[in-house]
Amino acid sequence: MTVGNRSGFLALIIGALLVWSTASPAHHGWGWATDEEFEITGTITDVRLGNPHGEVTIEVDGAEWVIEVGQPWRNKRAGLKDELLSVGREITVHGHRSARKGQRLVKAERVVIDGEDYNLYPGRDS
Repeated sequence: MTVGNRSGFLALIIGALLVWSTASPAHHGWGWATDEEFEITGTITDVRLGNPHGEVTIEVDGAEWVIEVGQPWRNKRAGLKDELLSVGREITVHGHRSARKGQRLVKAERVVIDGEDYNLYPGRDS
């Protein structure tokens, strides 16, 4: 590989990393959600757990909402076992909904299942 080709390749890699690093925070973190506290209760219809965070789909009055729960370590720390997030179970979610109009997406701070609280973010009021 010549010096010119290496420089072009390096510029391409740096550019790709910059695009990836600026696009990634657009969803992760809290920037995409409103500051307003939000509560919703529904029945779990689908579950996808893992990294970067788990997602639980719930049905509420015929509409599907996607709930972002914590990363596996965060759920475990809160005592929220995978078995508790099972299809057919009722769940109440306290957190923040998407700031994007019409998007039914909520970032959970705390969930309630069978009357038990699981606080995913103990340092935040929820």
